[in-house]
Amino acid sequence: MALTYQADRMPEAIRLRVGGVTPQQLAVYEEFAHNIPGFLPLSDRDTAPFIHKPTVNLEPQGPTNVFQTSQSIIPSDETSTVYDKLLGEVEQFIQATGNQPSFSIMNNNMHILRDCLMHAMRNRDMILSAMTLTQKCVEGLQDGLMSVANDPDHVLHRYKEIYVRVLKTMQDPRAFGQQWTNKQVTRFLTECRDDLRYNLDAVDTLIRAGLVNLPQYDVALTQLMDNGLNYVAVNFATQLIPLFLIEERTNQNVTENDLPNTIEMLVKLATHTRQPPEGLANVIELLRQHHDQTTFFGDRAPHGPSIHIHNGILQVRSLNYEDPPGLMEKTDFLLRDWIGIYHSQPSGRDSTKAFSMFVHQMNVHGILKTDDLITRFFRLSTQLCVEAVYRNVTEGSASNQTVLRTKCYHTLDPFVRLIALLVKHSGDASNATTKIHLLNKVLGIVAGCLLQDHEQRAGDFQQLPYHRIFIMLFLELCSPEPVLETINYQVLTAYCHTLHILRPSKAAGFCYAWLELISHRVFIGRMLAITPQQKGWSMYAQLLIDLFKYLAPFLRNAELAKPVTMLYKGTLRVLLVLLHDFPEFLCDYHYGFCDVIPPNCIQMRNLILSAFPRNMRLPDPFTPNLKVDVLQEITYSPRVITNFATLITPLQFKKDLDSYLKQRAPVTFLSELRSNLQVSNEPGMRYNIPLMNALVMYVGTQAIGYIRNKSLTPNMSTIAHSAHMDIFQNLTVDLDTEGRYLFLNAVANQLRYPNSHTHYFSCTLLYLFAEANTEAIQEQITRVLLERLIVNRPHPWGLLITFIELIKNPSYKFWNHEFVHCAPEIEKLFESVARSCMVQKTTVQAQEGDVQE
Repeated sequence: MALTYQADRMPEAIRLRVGGVTPQQLAVYEEFAHNIPGFLPLSDRDTAPFIHKPTVNLEPQGPTNVFQTSQSIIPSDETSTVYDKLLGEVEQFIQATGNQPSFSIMNNNMHILRDCLMHAMRNRDMILSAMTLTQKCVEGLQDGLMSVANDPDHVLHRYKEIYVRVLKTMQDPRAFGQQWTNKQVTRFLTECRDDLRYNLDAVDTLIRAGLVNLPQYDVALTQLMDNGLNYVAVNFATQLIPLFLIEERTNQNVTENDLPNTIEMLVKLATHTRQPPEGLANVIELLRQHHDQTTFFGDRAPHGPSIHIHNGILQVRSLNYEDPPGLMEKTDFLLRDWIGIYHSQPSGRDSTKAFSMFVHQMNVHGILKTDDLITRFFRLSTQLCVEAVYRNVTEGSASNQTVLRTKCYHTLDPFVRLIALLVKHSGDASNATTKIHLLNKVLGIVAGCLLQDHEQRAGDFQQLPYHRIFIMLFLELCSPEPVLETINYQVLTAYCHTLHILRPSKAAGFCYAWLELISHRVFIGRMLAITPQQKGWSMYAQLLIDLFKYLAPFLRNAELAKPVTMLYKGTLRVLLVLLHDFPEFLCDYHYGFCDVIPPNCIQMRNLILSAFPRNMRLPDPFTPNLKVDVLQEITYSPRVITNFATLITPLQFKKDLDSYLKQRAPVTFLSELRSNLQVSNEPGMRYNIPLMNALVMYVGTQAIGYIRNKSLTPNMSTIAHSAHMDIFQNLTVDLDTEGRYLFLNAVANQLRYPNSHTHYFSCTLLYLFAEANTEAIQEQITRVLLERLIVNRPHPWGLLITFIELIKNPSYKFWNHEFVHCAPEIEKLFESVARSCMVQKTTVQAQEGDVQE
């Protein structure tokens, strides 16, 4: 019927025929596909992802071809056949690992991959299903390789191989092509959750398989490092660069030309940071040894948004920076005029019309002609406002601080409002870059003025003007306006970078105002609650680390003069707020914080270690006959953001450690362990504490994986007689008193809320106590636990259950030890702590030393 209708009424050229379209007609359709009216012509590469094409047979050419990129591993085949073969491989893996708890994460990820493949077979939207499949492949690879150090090599290899095959299928030119696939893989690799993003094994696998767009990844990793504020990303980059450019210089996957921005950022951090990350200087030096200094990427000039902050600081502090004649007078006139407009009625601070007229006036005076003149205007305005504050302080009465502050705010608040309006209205509404560059420049200028003022005035330095400018500008930029909401994360980044530059160790006279800024409710809320995906957490953690590092020398030597005491108390209050409102933040970053807090700061460390997730209900540690072994929570690993494995340096020491954990070789490892940890002979500074902490954490987590791979759980018998316990027992016996105290503290730092780390390290401490060959070791273990319990609450849950087990379990014969009865006051202290732990010490025969409820 249709053909008859066509023959009667349609012209010959477009008449429908049996057998489909002719080649000439197909050419017309292809022309429409490539040339859409009003748009640029599309190339074959652009249209390839949208055209259904036959793909792939996934039978391997041989095990060595899995990660090669030089040739295609995919012959032609129907799409359904390809997916069927992939599904077959996935099903085989699921069946092989289904009944093995140690492979549960991998097994779950394979179930997700199977569902995605089946969905892709049924879904007509090829692009959407392909993007979902890519995302699940990347995330599955990252998640499955998080804790697999003790898994059999053939299982790991097979797990990686399946994911790589799926992605290689999509990478084939007859499917979605290498460019599209690599772009999506790199995007999902850098935009995933923080706890997955820095998995070196996953990144290494994808790079070696040729599935990563390296220039794209280079830029993303540089941004993630955030000028050193994100120390997790910095540690990851410090590990990634040596892997490809030092240890495997002959590799064909990565060269220095592929990661120029990352190298440049690491060099900047190594040379311009007072305390660069551990091992970074060695990495940069090794890179330099293989390059001509004129071509080494790390020696290029810095760039990025933060460079505007540094330029602002340098401009203020430059000795040869003269302003054009009359600029000071113009600035003074304009600033006074704006202050008058701000305080006038009816226009006031919110008048858009008044602001527009003032901007016109700035134009008339030539201020907005160039970036240089705008920068000079802000610098001079800042200096004029600060000088006005000093005049008010000199002329004002010290008794009436309220009046004095009101006078100062009369000048400062209009200036802050002007900055906020200029940032808000600079550039196009959709152009965030111009706004952020201006804000960075202004923050750099104010920071430069502060540092210069701090140096010149010394003891007469006033925090007030700078504190007011920073906090009021922050509040202005956090107003609920769409144009400001779109740049909120960049505002937070700029502020964190500026506050890091102005940290107490750099400007001690500003430390109280600095602490007030980082503890302001709006700042904490924006950093830890409002900003999505916990993007602000790492930056805020760096600011707290800056604070701890400044306090450390005073606290270590107990030099708590009144000013330091105030700062210390303020720090404790901030930690209390975080413990109450953001306990997960303290849980995630506890390792990095404890790494820089001196060992004798027991109360501060307890506040951090007492944090537990809000969705968890802690079992009462005082419950009679509490069986910790059967708690469900102890099977879960806690999230630790710090990549502590990268802190184990030098590289040869890390290799020897891994070798010993696997084979108990080299035999000299244990005898040389102390010398690797010791850095000097000066009392109190003999040991590399960060290395000690990293070693304990790494060996402990490896031990947990080793035990689980045998389908066991950590307890007093399963933790014994292993390479991991050999290391801990060697440290206990071989170290001197100082070193042993630091080692036991590193272990006690993991006694937190119920989780696998708490359970393992609790068992470890009790095992070391039971197996100790001298009472001095047992006394020191008791001291480490006891000193954390005699301070004010809160006390970490893991600390309590460990100490209760020690004094209640008769097998440890705790009350028989001489150090418990060495002095009446010591004995009373133990009895008091025992009572507080709901244990009543009864009259016991000396030979039993039993503790009963």
